[in-house]
Amino acid sequence: MPDIIEFPDRPYVGVRRTITMTSFGLVADRIGELIAWLGERGVALAGAPFLRYDSIDLAADRLVVEAGVPVPHPVEGAGDVHAATLPAGRYAVAHHHGHPDRLAGTIESLLAWAGQEGLAWDLTEKDGAEHWGCRLERYLSDPRDHPDPATWDIDLEFRLA
Repeated sequence: MPDIIEFPDRPYVGVRRTITMTSFGLVADRIGELIAWLGERGVALAGAPFLRYDSIDLAADRLVVEAGVPVPHPVEGAGDVHAATLPAGRYAVAHHHGHPDRLAGTIESLLAWAGQEGLAWDLTEKDGAEHWGCRLERYLSDPRDHPDPATWDIDLEFRLA
């Protein structure tokens, strides 16, 4: 059963890419770089790294996705690293244990649950694409400690309208 959690604004640094389902590595593989970038600047992480889905157009196989790392306070970006804030609000949160390739079932369950509960997403649709106010996959497991993705813990956090 998902939870509804109220989150405050959360600053982060990230990189954004337009990708396809087969080119996810172009953004997901940047998380390690972001962590190193923060380390070079003496900035601690303020939570688990994440992927943020800004827009999803499955028919066109086009997604706009950010790799992000929460920080304790706003940090100035540089190059293609930008500073931003995850918006405050109520989020539906569901937990997934296992390989990220198997997230589809957890996502479907979260979406169905929200529909049954009469909840609306912070989401607009335009020209066949979903544009999310804030839709996250937070990667709670450190791959250095858990090299097998089948053992990873991932939280989905989808902002409610």
